[in-house]
Amino acid sequence: MTSISSPLRRGGFTFKQFFVGHDRCGMKVSTDGVLLGAWAPLPAIRRVLDIGTGSGLLALMLAQRLSLEDTAFEIDAIDIDNLAVEQAIDNCTHSPWMASIRVGQQDFLTWDLSSSLKYGLVICNPPYFEQGQDYRDAQREKARDSRTLGHRDLLRRVAEVIADDGCFSLILPRLEAQRFEELAHQEGWMLHQQCEVRERIDAPVKRVLMTWCRHTLRCQREQLIIRDPQDDYSADFKSLTQQFYLAF
Repeated sequence: MTSISSPLRRGGFTFKQFFVGHDRCGMKVSTDGVLLGAWAPLPAIRRVLDIGTGSGLLALMLAQRLSLEDTAFEIDAIDIDNLAVEQAIDNCTHSPWMASIRVGQQDFLTWDLSSSLKYGLVICNPPYFEQGQDYRDAQREKARDSRTLGHRDLLRRVAEVIADDGCFSLILPRLEAQRFEELAHQEGWMLHQQCEVRERIDAPVKRVLMTWCRHTLRCQREQLIIRDPQDDYSADFKSLTQQFYLAF
């Protein structure tokens, strides 16, 4: 899914409260990322980890949402790619929340977490391998290929950094989401929230938003239709994203 375009600045995307440059990143600003950043639950423990931050989009979206509450918060945004890290630093530095976001070049699987406090929310737009996909871009392939960050390894590593009552939110294509759900249950995770995303009401599910916890009483399931029968953006889509998109 590609995101709503903005003509205001080149090499990136202008939101209501911040700008995201993405010309040096393997993954550009997309509807997937915006949906995840707008949908993920805000944590009671005000510490967030954004894994594979890329341009810093998710960190910035969570910062905007958390800043609406009169409580201090911290966001750690990490990526393995040095160019993405440089871009995320630029984007976060020129945002209203530069003091609350730390960006670093880290491989999540080898990151030394011995002195790290636990996170109330871990968020990730994780890589997934699309069979037959020709990326034609080594940086984008690195960002999108799950062989660079296996989903079972991701689940196990997140379990080490998340608070006991914390949440792990992500978005995946439908088939990958089904496989991920099987792995997550095997690793002791419980599905807390799920949202199936369709382009139109009669279209197949294209993406699945998921929030996982270590302990949960029930799972809240919903669906989001992006476009209405008149091919305009649906009321639900506008309601979810209106605090970010200039168009709404």
